[in-house]
Amino acid sequence: MPRLVHEAVLPFPTDKVFAWHMRPGALERLLPPWEDVRVLSREGGIDDGGLVRIRARRGPLKADLTVRHTAFRKDRLFRDEQVTGPLQSWTHDHEFEPRGEDSTVVRDRIEWEPPLGAAANVFTRAAIEAELRRFFAFRGRRIAQDMARHASYGGRRLRVAATGAGGLVGSALRHFLTTGGHEVVRIVRRKPNREAGEIYWDPAERRIEGHLLEGVDAVVHLAGESISGGKWTPAKKKAIWQSRVTGTRLIVAAINRMRRPPGVLVSASAVGYYGDRGTESLREGSRPGKGFLADLCREWEGEAARAARSGVRVVQLRTGLVLSPAGGALGTMLLPFRMGVGGRLGTGRQYVSWIDHDDLVALILHAIATPSLRGPVNATAPYPVPNATFTTVLGRVLRRPTLLPVPSLAVRGIFGEMGQALLLEGARAVPDAALRSGFRFDFEGLEESLRHQLGQVGGEGKGAR
Repeated sequence: MPRLVHEAVLPFPTDKVFAWHMRPGALERLLPPWEDVRVLSREGGIDDGGLVRIRARRGPLKADLTVRHTAFRKDRLFRDEQVTGPLQSWTHDHEFEPRGEDSTVVRDRIEWEPPLGAAANVFTRAAIEAELRRFFAFRGRRIAQDMARHASYGGRRLRVAATGAGGLVGSALRHFLTTGGHEVVRIVRRKPNREAGEIYWDPAERRIEGHLLEGVDAVVHLAGESISGGKWTPAKKKAIWQSRVTGTRLIVAAINRMRRPPGVLVSASAVGYYGDRGTESLREGSRPGKGFLADLCREWEGEAARAARSGVRVVQLRTGLVLSPAGGALGTMLLPFRMGVGGRLGTGRQYVSWIDHDDLVALILHAIATPSLRGPVNATAPYPVPNATFTTVLGRVLRRPTLLPVPSLAVRGIFGEMGQALLLEGARAVPDAALRSGFRFDFEGLEESLRHQLGQVGGEGKGAR
């Protein structure tokens, strides 16, 4: 039976590392973003008897895995054992060993049996071990970075209400906050789960259970119609506008009616505020641009700013391209790049203002926890790059050529106005407000971010700047 042992040293006391693993969202934070893996259901925690059902997809193939937690010893050990799944057997011991007072060795011991028994080991063992080591390297980095973020802010447990908490950014934010000991209250458009404390809203009908927001410490507003989901027909543009402007107006109206409003509203915006600005370095005080996105962002931010009437601190995050293979623009472009048919768009000179997925959720916590931060904040990494550089670096990380440029005419023909605004135009936004407020980026360079998110860490240096 194949076995693997992996060790990582985390610079935190053992009780705090173990507590992180016991909190809601820990498993989701540890799943590799480059794989299509999600938690379907869970019963209990990581103590004896807890059950977790997971689904993994790769292309047209899918596999469900159910594991049971056993052998629980607080601050020292818990075990995952396969109940049903694609392997004949799987046992994973998570061991926690103190190293002095402020450091912990996290040791993973895994034994497995492939579906075809010993004969299959010859073909599968090396591949499985390589994937496991890749996963554990990612896992160690993410735990250390998440725990360091939470330790740097400390303070009391926060109660944060959030719209869009099921999206690419919102779901990651939810799990990041709960593993830090905070509570997240989801504001949802479907039938709310009252046992989970969910709050109902319907922006189209201008309905919200605003009274249930009383007493929250912060509201994070991320919801909105996707701007990249197809051509911008008149109906699509109306839906985009209403979901953001009308939705924000509804949230703010609820806040302004509250007897105990939250201390802060963190509302999404976008670098589209600046329009197409060539090589100009854009800080938060730069003038707005022209076009549909610039007009949208200006109105969007204006609605959020009205919460200040109730003494609420307002932060508007002008987000750039969020780097995560789990979705968004990067998730969409991975397939053609992996097939070797990726390349620059148009001239390739338009700037891409990007931000690592992990840095973005950390920046949202920073915005919540930093009283001096208010107004517009560029949620972008310090070193934006031209599109041609972006595609070259992505190809290098994936070990694929990037020799097939996509002409501007083809982009406009396929995607219309949306393609022009999102793919052929650019803004060189720099995070001046975030840096001045003391925020520290874990991923300043493009290549180090892509390698982290794609599980390709190794010998990358500091990446493109």
